[in-house]
Amino acid sequence: MNSLGFLRATACALLLTCSSLGAAHAQSISQALAAAYEYAPDLQSALLSAKASSEGIVQAKAGALPTIGASISGSQSASLVGGNWTSGQSLSTGLSYNQTIYDNNRTAARVEAARAAAEVAEYQIRNTEQNVLLEVVQAYMSVLSGRELLSLRQENISFFQAQLQSAQDRLDVGEGTRIDVAQAEARLAQGQAAYQAALSTLQTSEATFQRLVGQRPQGLSTSHGYANLIPRSIDAAISEAEIGHPAILLSKASIRSAQASSDAAKAAFGPTATVTGSVGTSWTGPSGGAQDGIRGSLGFQINIPIYSGGSIGSGLRQANLNQIKSEVDAMGAYDQIREAVISAWTGIQSADAQISAAQAAVTSSNTVLDGVIQERDLGTATTLDVLNAQADLTSARESLINASNGKTVATFSLLSAMGRLTARDLGLPVQIKTAVPYTQAVEDVWQELRTVVE
Repeated sequence: MNSLGFLRATACALLLTCSSLGAAHAQSISQALAAAYEYAPDLQSALLSAKASSEGIVQAKAGALPTIGASISGSQSASLVGGNWTSGQSLSTGLSYNQTIYDNNRTAARVEAARAAAEVAEYQIRNTEQNVLLEVVQAYMSVLSGRELLSLRQENISFFQAQLQSAQDRLDVGEGTRIDVAQAEARLAQGQAAYQAALSTLQTSEATFQRLVGQRPQGLSTSHGYANLIPRSIDAAISEAEIGHPAILLSKASIRSAQASSDAAKAAFGPTATVTGSVGTSWTGPSGGAQDGIRGSLGFQINIPIYSGGSIGSGLRQANLNQIKSEVDAMGAYDQIREAVISAWTGIQSADAQISAAQAAVTSSNTVLDGVIQERDLGTATTLDVLNAQADLTSARESLINASNGKTVATFSLLSAMGRLTARDLGLPVQIKTAVPYTQAVEDVWQELRTVVE
């Protein structure tokens, strides 16, 4: 089989495979998004990070709770003095208690900072969720457009084959020229190269899709019902994004965390008061001793920092700088979200205009191609005119494919910019990944006394 036949057979096999898969297992955008949501390692990693961050609340609360410990110790001794062996044993047990009863509200500030940090991690889940779902949409549309372009370029090859055969037939009967044959051969070679490029791009897109979704793409379709989530004006879209985008909420939580950390650093200048207590028993040897029995103690201690080598002041300055940084980062987040909304909105408008222009170009190019073929058959046009008309039609059809799929991507990009590209907003049939139940569980537990079930 020559290279031309091999290309044609490969294209037919690939297109038939895609068609049979699509008929047997249709895969809508919603299904791909749901599969990716369950599969995505990045999303699972963000969830685990949020749960780990929740543990910071428990650790901060521990600063105001008592610490209780138990101890037991024993010894065996022997000595040889004046030819006489003597031996002894001792055993002691004890319980200790230690609690900070005042720390200038330092623990309270640390708890607030930890809670805000847990919120930051929760909003990071939502941010990661949006990024993952948008990547899936982009990969989905890349595969879909890749398959459409592959089919189009296969049609192109078939057209050029027919034109080459027609030019050769006319040459054989003395009505054509070798130039017509050479031009048709050149366009066929270009069509084969374009087909190979489309095939390579499609295979790469399918690999990306499988990496994100965890399964191969099957019967894909551009249809979706999410356009109703788009507001009617760009101002409404910006307003909605500034209120509910995860990056905005994350920035606000970061500011609260930084403020609480600054309060905790400031509280380090104040006094701390602790209460300590202990109770224990002791036993020595078989005959006992004067110290045997039960003993206990209760005490308190007040510490006031006077000089710490500059560490307390440095910590406060650092916390204040981090607070200012969090506010600057928040302003940057607002600007980035606003820019993303405007870019996505104009992308939809641009795609609409490109679709209209491409549809008109396809209609016009079809008419032109039919006319040029008739003129060629009548001898008033050349094979090159036909080949050029086919190239114009192919270009118009490619533009229509790219514009149509581009509008879908722009629609989902706008939802992402607004903060609404989430499993809950899209109504995906999945269990929402969130660390909130875990956070509530660890906040309500006496550590080491009860077990937190994940």
